[in-house]
Amino acid sequence: MYNLLISLAVGIVVALLVKLANFSIWAGLVPGLIAAVITFFFLGRRVAGQIQALMTTVQSDLQSQPTSKKDAEGRVERAVKTLEKGLVYDKWQFMVGPEIHAQIGMLKYMVKDLDGALVHFKKGSSRNYMAKAMEGALYFQRNDTPAMKAAFEAAAKSGKKEAIVWAVYAWCLLQKKEKDEALRVLGRGVEENPKDEKLKASLGQLQNDKRLKMKPYEPMWWQFGLETPPMMPPMGGGGGRRMQFVTRR
Repeated sequence: MYNLLISLAVGIVVALLVKLANFSIWAGLVPGLIAAVITFFFLGRRVAGQIQALMTTVQSDLQSQPTSKKDAEGRVERAVKTLEKGLVYDKWQFMVGPEIHAQIGMLKYMVKDLDGALVHFKKGSSRNYMAKAMEGALYFQRNDTPAMKAAFEAAAKSGKKEAIVWAVYAWCLLQKKEKDEALRVLGRGVEENPKDEKLKASLGQLQNDKRLKMKPYEPMWWQFGLETPPMMPPMGGGGGRRMQFVTRR
């Protein structure tokens, strides 16, 4: 990545300058390393700032309630074009491209463009738990159970502290008539989140042969589009993983 290469170049230049000042090359390693780290940090901050500005624009556009399906689709189209501008930074900073692809995938998923969503989910970051969970829900709708489980397992790995991930995973398994597997999933969720009362209640419902109630997970639950909500929540709000960029190094 360009930021890393530039940082290494700065570090090498600093080390060479120390050598030219009649010190040994070894004496220049520490200041060279420090210069490289500082340069990488500030270049990363610069890219993150540019991406965050794009995310803020997208969040602002999606925050209010759409007036119609056409309005929602138009907003998503504008948001996708805004996010795509950030892809130019993919060669500059690690994980920029995969994170943006994950965000675009979620937007397309929420307006039922499943083909478009899947293209971006496949390029998205595996550490974006909400995107991976939506990918699992997408495969559920396409009756691809192995792919569904793989996507949800990735979501559970990165979002193990997020109750919504375990709940949606279990819900999808129940629709596939895999109650025992759903029980195991909720059990794992409770094990990871022993103080989460929602997950405990969900596990208890299945253990007592009752229906799994998803109301406690609203409004995040509605973002998966697996049931029809009484009123669609704003696309960019209402819980879940909001549109924000976090630099990962």
